[in-house]
Amino acid sequence: MQRRFLWLEVMESTGNPSTDTLTAATFRRRLKGFGLENDYSLLVFPKGEKNHDLANARCFGKSRREVRNLLHGAVLLNLSASVHTPLLQTFANRKLCSLDPTEVCFWMQRMEMGQSYHDEFWTIGLNMGNVTSRVPKTNLKWQTYFPLVDTSLFAPAPRPAADRFTTIGQWYWDGMIEFDGVWQDFSKRAAFEKFLRLPRLVSDVTFELAMNLNETDPERSRLRDLGWEHEVPHIIARTPRRYYDYVRQSTAEFSAVKLESHMLSGWLSDRSAVYLALGRPVITEPTGAESFLPAESGLIFVNDEASALDAVQRVRKDWTSLSNAARACAVECFDAVVNLKKILG
Repeated sequence: MQRRFLWLEVMESTGNPSTDTLTAATFRRRLKGFGLENDYSLLVFPKGEKNHDLANARCFGKSRREVRNLLHGAVLLNLSASVHTPLLQTFANRKLCSLDPTEVCFWMQRMEMGQSYHDEFWTIGLNMGNVTSRVPKTNLKWQTYFPLVDTSLFAPAPRPAADRFTTIGQWYWDGMIEFDGVWQDFSKRAAFEKFLRLPRLVSDVTFELAMNLNETDPERSRLRDLGWEHEVPHIIARTPRRYYDYVRQSTAEFSAVKLESHMLSGWLSDRSAVYLALGRPVITEPTGAESFLPAESGLIFVNDEASALDAVQRVRKDWTSLSNAARACAVECFDAVVNLKKILG
């Protein structure tokens, strides 16, 4: 029997109904590109309202009555605890899916993050149950899954004419996690410091960061002086298609890890999953996930400038074999259907 599904999205109102309506229209347009325009509900709750009471929501897509009927006896995959009570308690089975293993567990030790209202706990922290993990303990039984990517949506693309190593993310991070009694800076900015000389060490290669740096941010000129190119993430990822095209035009991903490499949670990026699905190798820092991957995965884990330089040269020399391995790994490990079947049972 085919299961019914609903893409349920919640949003806090901007305080301007017209702006909310425009946002909802954009969201529907994005979903329509994937044939999902008849299978969603966007619930806009009053500004400042932290509880999710369906009676107080402005509904786009499915009507309030349709939502009530669909949620009766339903299973919820609650990504990053985005759905709150009392709406949360409407579901017959509630599965919390954590995309930030360390941060979620850190705050669960200190406050209610929805842990009291869920039946199952799933995380992309593949190493969470091992003694090598430093993730804060929560007394919850975490089950693991790989970040999801639709491998039927993406097809491997030819190697770009010119080599470009890229990544997309947030350069700054205002969150702080206590580690070994010290509040450390776990931002991308801090994580990239040990790799910043790479563009000066490799010729005929573009290293590019699509990071949230304003035009007046001195980091832009500092990175440029070090040989890094910069793209504005809000432009290259304005639509899903632009985002996929940007990855497709890359030779490989090169990215540092801002937190999970310290905590050895086994975290892997869903962004990296897209690179892999498109046949793009990934160079990144180890997080404890290495033993959960095939021997040839298209991922190369590095710890310092020297190993990063070796990895870049390997990608340039063995791109075809690494590309094939990346695609095979995405299909075997990261495929959305495979992981959803595991989560749903």
